[in-house]
Amino acid sequence: MPPLHILPGATLFPNPLLRHPSKTLIPKPRPPSALLQWNRKPELSGTTPRVTVITSGKGGVGKTTTTANIGLSLARFGFSVVAIDADVGLRNLDLLLGLENRVNYTVIEVLNGDCRLDQALVRDKRWSNFELLCISKPRSKLPLGFGGKALTWLVDALKARPGGSPDFILIDCPAGIDAGFITAITPANEAVLITTPDITSLRDADRVTGLLECDGIRDIKMVVNRVRTDMIKGEDMMSVLDVQEMLGLPLLGVIPEDSEVIRSTNRGYPLVLNKPPTLAGLAFEQAAWRLVEQDSMQAVVVEEQPKRGFFSFFGGINLQYCLWLWKCFCCNACP
Repeated sequence: MPPLHILPGATLFPNPLLRHPSKTLIPKPRPPSALLQWNRKPELSGTTPRVTVITSGKGGVGKTTTTANIGLSLARFGFSVVAIDADVGLRNLDLLLGLENRVNYTVIEVLNGDCRLDQALVRDKRWSNFELLCISKPRSKLPLGFGGKALTWLVDALKARPGGSPDFILIDCPAGIDAGFITAITPANEAVLITTPDITSLRDADRVTGLLECDGIRDIKMVVNRVRTDMIKGEDMMSVLDVQEMLGLPLLGVIPEDSEVIRSTNRGYPLVLNKPPTLAGLAFEQAAWRLVEQDSMQAVVVEEQPKRGFFSFFGGINLQYCLWLWKCFCCNACP
């Protein structure tokens, strides 16, 4: 009998099926190569607090939705977050978070000396480490003197508050590239660019990328929102690889089109809090995870398997030839 060689990583077990006592080699199960990382807390990289502006240039691409879902995802990870709604005239972040009835004071009252900064901060009851700060009320007179210096003072006040500075300060940027955009990006040191796979959004996103780089913001990541795989397969929508090739930015996340977004917006209940979670909610959580660790993802092309049907054994011949064969098989007639 040849000698028995034991492979590394193998365990010896007796084999009851053999007549003579012997030992059978049963290899140990190998751990999976890729494990889900939800059993640990993401490691915060970079200096805190991290001031991140969420912008796009074009309106209606999902800046406020991204701010609400990523902000609450960061709070669920255990980080302290302050979300600033920098849209002076049209404020919507409080609606998406369901905190519209609790906003009593804004930044304008803080600057005028009518209240303290901690009174203007609205703490979420679901996650106490998430706070909302609005600049002005929707029906109030537009403050013409509010600019980048005022927002920078506000961010510095949040860093130096007695309770401790937050880990993340998320700034929801208004649409356009006018004075509101310049005000929102002034105190930020990193940016998340939201875009959709259409040419109008991509043109605006490319313009905003140049403005962010001119302002000194080099850490720019991209989130592609409202992606539909069926339209990509039908070549009616640009793929994520095409968007990344056009903009040349690292990819933070890909958010699929989800009808649950409208329902969660009307309820004031962000997607990341849904149970069971939706695909868009999971994508927002993954984007928040990469934002914490300053990581990025890589888009891949998934080719669709060819459909196997009745005519697949013909090797891809056209339908007219198949009908001719069927005619020959039935009545031996030629076309």
